Amino acid sequence: MMKKPLWRDGWLMAICIGRIFMYMNFMVYAACLPLLKSEWGMSATQAGSIASGFSICYAASLAVASWLADHFGARRIFVLSAVISTATSLVFGFFARDYVTTLLFYSLIGVTQGGVYTPGIVLMAERFPVVRRGSAVGWFIASTSLGFASSLAVSGLLIALGGYKFAFLGTGILPSAGALILWITLRRTPNVVHDRSTGISLTAVLKNERNVRSLVAAPAFLAASLVFSGTASIQSAELAAYCVAAMHIVGAVASPTMGHLSDLLGRRTVLTGLGAAGAVLSMIFGWLIAAPLPILVGLMLIYGFVVIGDSPVLSAAITEVVAPNRLGSVLAIRSLLGFGAGAVSPVAFGLVLDYLRFGDHVASPWGPAFMVFAIGGFGATWYAWRFRRP
Repeated sequence: MMKKPLWRDGWLMAICIGRIFMYMNFMVYAACLPLLKSEWGMSATQAGSIASGFSICYAASLAVASWLADHFGARRIFVLSAVISTATSLVFGFFARDYVTTLLFYSLIGVTQGGVYTPGIVLMAERFPVVRRGSAVGWFIASTSLGFASSLAVSGLLIALGGYKFAFLGTGILPSAGALILWITLRRTPNVVHDRSTGISLTAVLKNERNVRSLVAAPAFLAASLVFSGTASIQSAELAAYCVAAMHIVGAVASPTMGHLSDLLGRRTVLTGLGAAGAVLSMIFGWLIAAPLPILVGLMLIYGFVVIGDSPVLSAAITEVVAPNRLGSVLAIRSLLGFGAGAVSPVAFGLVLDYLRFGDHVASPWGPAFMVFAIGGFGATWYAWRFRRP
């Protein structure tokens, strides 16, 4: 008997929809930043500190929530994080009105939001068999990308209707709907706490997670290309921002399709192919700064597909080689490694842009800068090639 496709699985789709609402305030600060800098008179350092505070707290919450899922059960931590994240989102929406309060309350959102990500991967591993797990994790991660894109779209609409205060308030309230959906969906799902006295395997697939760094660098590259071709800098930044949303939508397509493909062809095959493709694109992408805009946008979307598409495959692979009672701990380690790479990669990228010049040609550093990401791509390919399912 043929199994129904996962997009018809009500439990999985409800979780995905709930998570989209949970991430509605994830990008609101970035969307409001041009307004906030002028209205609050923030320096670039202050503006960056808010984003850094959120990122650091979010990275810590990913690691802590993953570890807690091993000890208290993934379902319990997932639902609890959704409820607490709703509370911090409401506080942010109603009370973030200057630099200090935004730094504090946006960071608090980061502290609570990690629990609706990595414990969810554990839930996917508990519910779906190996032959369908790649596709299930793909849909789960696709909801993250759709949440980011929706956050940008909703924030832009609310800014147009009532300014940054209305955007903060609206995106602060919407996660409440997500928490309600998640609570209703998971109220009858068992909370599994695995026996920690057996199965002490910590085997994991290690990989340089280059996806976030590449997605940050690519729109900046497009903006530079447009300026290089004579387009006004304001228009260039606007077009690049649209590309960020487009790449998140592409990621939402890449996650379930590559996850499903890995169910059919095997994790090793898909991870190796995507890693190699990402490395090759990183080697050539930065040298095309003078290429026509349609070619650049097309390649950028392909680039986004490749670097996001391996995330659900890697997550599914980890669930297959790690003992269930240690899965949360390994996902915590993976999160810390990924964000550690995320802290180093932009610095290396920026150093290359700042200091590497071939004569006075301003376009020349972009090629070598993107080649920094190829290091992660080739490393991913090598690790994927060595991957063997037990």
